[in-house]
Amino acid sequence: MASRSVSVHQKLLRTLPFFSRRLKSTASPSTSSGAPNLNFPEKPDPEPKKPGTPKKPSTPKEPPFNLDDYKELFSSVSTRKLIRSTVTLHLAAMEGMVDLGSTVMNSRLMKSSIPRKMVLESIERTFYDHFCGGKTLGEADKTVKKLWDSGLRAMLDYGLENALDNAACDRNLDEFILTIDSTKLFATSPVSFIVVKVTAICPPGLLRRVSALLRWEYKDNSLHLPWKLKSFPIFVDSSPLYHTLEKPEPLTPDEERDLELAYNRLIKICERSKQANVPLLIDAEDTLIQPAIDYFTYSAAIKYHRDDSPLIFNTIQAYLKDARERLVIAKKAADEMGVPIGFKLVRGAYMSSEKRFALSLGVNSPIHDSIEDTHACYDDCAAFMLEEIAKGSGSVVLATHNLESGKFAAAKAVDLGIKKENQNLQFAQLYGMAEALSFGLRNAGFKVSKYLPFGPVEQVMPYLLRRAEENKGLLSTSSLDRELMRKELMRRFRP
Repeated sequence: MASRSVSVHQKLLRTLPFFSRRLKSTASPSTSSGAPNLNFPEKPDPEPKKPGTPKKPSTPKEPPFNLDDYKELFSSVSTRKLIRSTVTLHLAAMEGMVDLGSTVMNSRLMKSSIPRKMVLESIERTFYDHFCGGKTLGEADKTVKKLWDSGLRAMLDYGLENALDNAACDRNLDEFILTIDSTKLFATSPVSFIVVKVTAICPPGLLRRVSALLRWEYKDNSLHLPWKLKSFPIFVDSSPLYHTLEKPEPLTPDEERDLELAYNRLIKICERSKQANVPLLIDAEDTLIQPAIDYFTYSAAIKYHRDDSPLIFNTIQAYLKDARERLVIAKKAADEMGVPIGFKLVRGAYMSSEKRFALSLGVNSPIHDSIEDTHACYDDCAAFMLEEIAKGSGSVVLATHNLESGKFAAAKAVDLGIKKENQNLQFAQLYGMAEALSFGLRNAGFKVSKYLPFGPVEQVMPYLLRRAEENKGLLSTSSLDRELMRKELMRRFRP
């Protein structure tokens, strides 16, 4: 009986690549143009760089980590989980799968109780279980412990966003507080960050109004904003300012009151996170509302930190042309004020919508013209922060699924003499993604976290689908994970 089970598993593993290719070849072509992959390396551009495009830093010589030993990479992963992960990643990589998921989630099926239940249960047993930490805080805590046992930490993200009124914002605040308090249950510190989306505690409409006024103030420094608190610079001359073409009206008394309520919610979150000694990671959004989010983040960072360590980390999206300049000026301002500030570096998650909006206004896209430029900008930002850390200033989370960026940053850190146990340098990947990179960095001694969304299926899945739509290549090019997992399973089932 055991030998028969081994044979069945071996047959499944051998046929997975063929099965995936057949499904891809018969899948309906996507009606969306899709977004180029922002998270995995592509072939280098043979053409010379245009003037003004990012210059990729030279690659350090030190080999950072080993991905050849798949037995060692997946030593902490059970065979059952490896099988499920391999199958799920092959399904997720099929062309049209993201479009199909979006169509179903937005279809009439979801308005009928029985079909809705069947769809959600199907999603929960497959993609949700693979990419999410659980439906409740208790389930997420169990996933956090499993990550900790495998040598990884967790960034807890309850998946709350886009609150439409103050009542919803207050409810979301309570959930953030509960999430922070849950970290006190652990004797050690398996949770590296609590993730906060400002749209969950401040209505997006108000963020748009604040962003418009901040943009106009940058254009016209005579504009007085009576509600504005001390912050770091959030614009440079290359920043997209086309969202605000006319001078906005001042905030109304009601809007000023709502802005104060929103800021007080962030302050309560900061106070509780400081008590729990767990830092906050503020997620980035699109450029329409990002100025207001930067303002919230930096003004709170000035008020709250842990001695010489940052309590608050802002997110920089490297696919934006002004990313490095904004990173440098914010870091410089923080240093001059003596305020510790952290940054999370990502490639970006709103490329399609950003390009569509810029095109509708007849202006240049704020996003780099090529994937190569985005890779170069990301690595340049990473090099800048690593050099700052080596000088004793700064903290960074390098969130990337790109193998080459991971190798570059790890090697750069070694060359600069940054100790791998240094708390100011961390790597991060999404839960269920880039496992080989995560485990390779872990085995090399670096601190690695997994971005762990959790919450009810219907609450979390729309968010994940939107991210997948913006980064369709992220799932379809996870070939390294799929291949290494398959090889490790073949090794385990080898007679």
